[in-house]
Amino acid sequence: MKEKTILVYFQLKNQKVIKEDIDEMKSLIESSDAEVCDIVLVRKDFVDSRYYIGKGKCIEIRDIADELDATTLVFNVELSGSNIKNLEDITGKKIVDKTNLILDIFASRARTKQSVLQVELAEYQYRLPRLIGFRNNLSKTGAGIGTRGPGEKKLEIDRRTIKRKIDAIKRELKTIDKNQDNMRKRRLKTNAKMVSVVGYTNAGKSTISNKLVNFYKEEYNEEFKAEDLLFKTLDTTLRQCVLPNKEKFLIIDTVGFIKDIPTDLIEAFKSTLMEVKYCDLILLVLDSSSANLDSQVKTTMDILSQLGVLDKPMITVLNKSDKANSVVVPYNLENKIKISAFNDDDIDRLLHKIQDELYGKYEKVEMMFDYSSQDVLTEILKKFKYEDILYEDSGVRINVELPNNELKKYEDYIYEKL
Repeated sequence: MKEKTILVYFQLKNQKVIKEDIDEMKSLIESSDAEVCDIVLVRKDFVDSRYYIGKGKCIEIRDIADELDATTLVFNVELSGSNIKNLEDITGKKIVDKTNLILDIFASRARTKQSVLQVELAEYQYRLPRLIGFRNNLSKTGAGIGTRGPGEKKLEIDRRTIKRKIDAIKRELKTIDKNQDNMRKRRLKTNAKMVSVVGYTNAGKSTISNKLVNFYKEEYNEEFKAEDLLFKTLDTTLRQCVLPNKEKFLIIDTVGFIKDIPTDLIEAFKSTLMEVKYCDLILLVLDSSSANLDSQVKTTMDILSQLGVLDKPMITVLNKSDKANSVVVPYNLENKIKISAFNDDDIDRLLHKIQDELYGKYEKVEMMFDYSSQDVLTEILKKFKYEDILYEDSGVRINVELPNNELKKYEDYIYEKL
């Protein structure tokens, strides 16, 4: 049976209420396998230091929760430990703020040792200044939002214990980071091109990655997990892709971003996101059908700025173009392409654009090889995309896509440019 919750959405009166932000919070709660029974919008001129939303509003929401049999109140803001304690005291309900909700989702999604440790680190860092508010929750053994991860592992926990655990996790993560750094160095020595897929959560990153991975492959490859869930991709995953010119590159699907994601979470997952720092190209995936596109771009660009990767070559992929009427992209993102991840022609166009960025422009040429030049022909067939092979008395005629920087090397075999 799903946990019944009420979403308490707080917004200062001088700020605009954005429906998509409310929908996003609702999706986060549902991603944590809970049910949203009601949404209460709270508008105030200021933040109440004790109850955040004010005592009167707390009592009003408590009564609504009692009527709906809701056991949990989820807030769209980050609460202090004293806020959580005071709200629990007056409502008698479990209180979960946005950070704790995201941590709960992360705890359920983490699969690799690194991501499990990163989630634990973020949870302990979040809980440390809020022990007074979590004392009641930590003494319960029940399930539900805010009780996954390290919170349920130890009932009686104090600052000293948490600090020791934080230090131990950091040491373990340093060892993993060192091993990953060595793996990165080995990859860089192979000169394998790397493309990182980043963007707002649920913009279609994993779906696009899957399409790219299998588009030019002769054999089907294992896919990235792609579901209509926020933060479905948590662990950084690498797969090999083939370009139209037959060159290969590694594609890296990363954890999705979200508006107002807490700094502690970004810090905890920085080592995972560091793959972006070593890539040759960034694919910035956006949901072009979103009414909140400006905010998605700002959120993503802010995080990329924190990672120090804005100087990397970037293609902005405006996904879900089949659902969008017109798209105006802020931030002057010039190198962009509109696609639908489910349109094969669009995926082909995107692969050609990636190819241009990684290897330069290509030109279609007709080439002619006499039968004494079969070694060069074999090289061409292995390295580049080709079509229309004709075996004639004088030799082999073939149409090939050659990179501009290879035209001179093969100029003796080029019959004409198409």
